[in-house]
Amino acid sequence: MQLDDLSLFDRITERRATGSLKWARYENRDILPMWVADMDFPSPAPILDAIRQRLDHGVLGYSVATPDVADAVLNYLLEKHSVRADASWLTWLPGMVPALALCAAISGDPGDAVMTCTPVYPPFLKAHRDAGRELITVPLAIDDAGRHSFDFDAMERAVTPRTRLLILCSPHNPVGRVWSRSELEGIAAFCERHDLLLCSDEIHCDLLLEPDTAPHTTALRLPDALHRRLIVLMAASKTYNVAGLGLAFAIIPDASLRRRFQAAKNTFVAETNPLSFAATAAAYNHCEPWRLALTRYLRGNRDRLAAFLAERCPLVRIPHIEATYLAWLDVRSLGLEHPAAHFEAHGLALNNGADFGAPGFVRLNFGCPRLTLEEGLSRFAAALP
Repeated sequence: MQLDDLSLFDRITERRATGSLKWARYENRDILPMWVADMDFPSPAPILDAIRQRLDHGVLGYSVATPDVADAVLNYLLEKHSVRADASWLTWLPGMVPALALCAAISGDPGDAVMTCTPVYPPFLKAHRDAGRELITVPLAIDDAGRHSFDFDAMERAVTPRTRLLILCSPHNPVGRVWSRSELEGIAAFCERHDLLLCSDEIHCDLLLEPDTAPHTTALRLPDALHRRLIVLMAASKTYNVAGLGLAFAIIPDASLRRRFQAAKNTFVAETNPLSFAATAAAYNHCEPWRLALTRYLRGNRDRLAAFLAERCPLVRIPHIEATYLAWLDVRSLGLEHPAAHFEAHGLALNNGADFGAPGFVRLNFGCPRLTLEEGLSRFAAALP
């Protein structure tokens, strides 16, 4: 597709009665779902073609990544992130959530602690449970403009001698920050100082809305000394809207750490499916023009959302979103006891901020056609008390 052709993203695709998690919850109700983080756009044609070609083979047994899939990821890491990785660094997984649990499982012993900064993607707040670890949460700092940052002083106060793992969301879901290199160097130094493993979830790293002024720095580009304690998680799923296929990959430079991770994976985690491998290779090999067009469209949606809130809902604060298609709305000034339930009662389904560790907020997914966004904004305004 041409980079100036955004019409594909304006088309409405009917997702009701298709088994869509996002839409099925409200199948027979007049509620517009703008909650779970998948987009209402068809996946790019090269991915669909690759899946069809794989299906034509006819046999869908247990599968492993073929060399061409690994090469697609390695070329992507080199071209987009300036990281020269080795195929041995890659571990394939059926999704990001089990990867988080694996990181907790290999970090220390039962009773040790996992740290993360809130608000954050809800599975971060649950990853410790099955491993019998404790959870330490540290709120992100927020300035008068609504911009979030790490509160390193609070992190120093919260860390304990039994803390073993820091889970980082980079770029951050839900606040939309792309962490600067200096901020990430601070995280690396913190992990070195306290001898922590660092799990860096970078699933949103290709959804940059301002790549020139807010570029992503993968943790793999931080000083090599970090590599002995580093697990980076990535996937094509969010960017190319193939989350239902279930594939992620861990990049672990250190051989000893990688063996621990893979041993835990072989004990607890199911195999990945063959269609997801085909989709991932196609995404990284053939879908860059589509991705660039997508981020242009999402930037327009973000700007429309911000302008609407400033004009119609000035009491609702929204941080400047540098990445993702997710908006973190501060609705505390509205005085709503249960904000997400309130908006749902008025026909708009949003994520509940309490699930992210921040009551009084809601998360809105603007990864949708512009007409869908306009309908959502209309319902949001109509729901204001």
